[in-house]
Amino acid sequence: MAQKADELAHAQVANRIEIYEDRNDERGPSQHDRDDDTFEDVVQFAGTFYLSHKLDILKKAALLVQGTILLEEIPTITPQEIEAVRAETDRKWRQPWLMYLAIAASALGAIGQGWAQTSMNGANLSIPTAFGIDANTSRNNLILGFINSAIYLSNGLLGAWLVAPLNRRLGRRGAVFAAAVISLITNVGGALSTTWQQLLFFRLFLGCALGVISSTLSVFAAECAPTAVRGGLAVSWQMFCAFGIFLGFVANVVVYDSGVNSWRLQLAAPFLSTIPLMAVIYICPESPAFYVKYGERYDLAFRSLTRLRNTELQAARDVYLSYLQQPAKTSANASYAQQVKELFTTPRIRRATLAAYTTMLSQQLCGINIIAFYSSTIFLDADFSTFGALLASVAFGFVNFIGAFPAIWTMDTLGRRSLLLLTLPFMALTMFAAGLAYRIPKDNSAHFILLASMIYLFCAEYSPGMGPVPMVYSAEVFPLSHREIGTSSSVAVASIWATVLSLTFPQILSTLGSQGAFTLYAILNVVALVLVFLFVPETKKKTLEELDAVFSMGTRKFMKYQITEYLPWWFKRYVLRQAKAELTSMENMGDYHELEQDNDSI
Repeated sequence: MAQKADELAHAQVANRIEIYEDRNDERGPSQHDRDDDTFEDVVQFAGTFYLSHKLDILKKAALLVQGTILLEEIPTITPQEIEAVRAETDRKWRQPWLMYLAIAASALGAIGQGWAQTSMNGANLSIPTAFGIDANTSRNNLILGFINSAIYLSNGLLGAWLVAPLNRRLGRRGAVFAAAVISLITNVGGALSTTWQQLLFFRLFLGCALGVISSTLSVFAAECAPTAVRGGLAVSWQMFCAFGIFLGFVANVVVYDSGVNSWRLQLAAPFLSTIPLMAVIYICPESPAFYVKYGERYDLAFRSLTRLRNTELQAARDVYLSYLQQPAKTSANASYAQQVKELFTTPRIRRATLAAYTTMLSQQLCGINIIAFYSSTIFLDADFSTFGALLASVAFGFVNFIGAFPAIWTMDTLGRRSLLLLTLPFMALTMFAAGLAYRIPKDNSAHFILLASMIYLFCAEYSPGMGPVPMVYSAEVFPLSHREIGTSSSVAVASIWATVLSLTFPQILSTLGSQGAFTLYAILNVVALVLVFLFVPETKKKTLEELDAVFSMGTRKFMKYQITEYLPWWFKRYVLRQAKAELTSMENMGDYHELEQDNDSI
């Protein structure tokens, strides 16, 4: 039933757009004296959704959506409106302050996530002794692994799955505010723990809160940002998560000499980012897409967009385009269990699920979170002093933050997929080279230089690609009806794999040694490269609604295209240096734009 409803919905969207194309063909784009009959659908839209008082601006928006008339020829359009529309291409970063405030909310949430993550990095040097689990036994290694992975474990098993119901009940802003309160309490509670069981309890609840914050804010940023800069602005999550990691490392050094309770200060410090987050998210307008999904309140969506765009015309265009492209409500009112089921049964959504999950899995396979959690331990194992290990970790955090800046400009130019394919091979090489450092005697300065430089270089390669892409990608590839559950389940995949890797790393380190551990993760980077190549389509410069076309091609056909068309072209172009090598575009393949809804189409 859901598949038939999807087909009907897409037909309705196509019919709406065809009406405008037919009318334009009949009357000609130069005729300006259009009356209400010409804009029958616009009038109906305005009347149905309480926007009749904005009918004039909606008529101009409808002509802008058509794109078959020169911008200057749109009746009653003002010079300010013309300039604002053109600036979307010429000066795309000129956005209202509330747009940037929405991104600031995402940044603050990311800082809290990164800081909470690396607070354990420094605390790892003191917690084993404080809780009597410092003996090198399998039991103690497992306990320490559970404490380190607790925020990922609870996020993957519970926190990520609370996103959809909390968003439905509280809205994007309300869900973030509530989760920020829990984050504040659990950060302080963990610092006051007197046993490792209490610390584990608070870290588990902290993970649930961080899961809601990360998934919701990623969706919130993607839904608020204009298409031209959505990727660049959404990069703020990873960039400021890296900044939070850096702050965490700095805080670890600052309180290093505070005595036996220094770990308490390290664990409590991340609460400092949650207070401004609660203030900023309270001021921000609600996501326009949230109003559309729950109740079809296009009037409220328009009100939000007027605060997030430079002119009312741009807001009217975006809300009307959302109306034209939004499928009829097929799954918005479906049960939670039905929505989860459709992630894997509805072909268009299933392909998005596979692609999003692949990016999230690849992020964990590359090994970055192992370094983020255990960098101080790794440097200590390389015969650094305790203070030296903490300082080396600070440098790691700084490189991670600075390295994310290129993604702001490249996310919407090179594209999501291209960034991953460009960086993963070099990440594998640097991880392997870091392992080779352990073949050099520790008393040789080359050991320190090679290990530190390769870890920092790995981080610099990770930051503009595998760092920001998975969250940006997962927040945009799902249709509105499944956006929360799709994004949050993707985060759950990343969290579960982060848990597995965090739990196993102490034992891997003990069994394989440092060189073996780095070599293993070098191989896993190659695995990630293959997965991205086969299962992750490009999404740059597509509206959230236009991504239906991207995921119209069956997975088998996409894989075949990559292996039989793209790979031979790449080899000819960049290995054989054949400048005239031509690549057949997927858009030229017959079924690219035709949504395949049959269950047999994978």
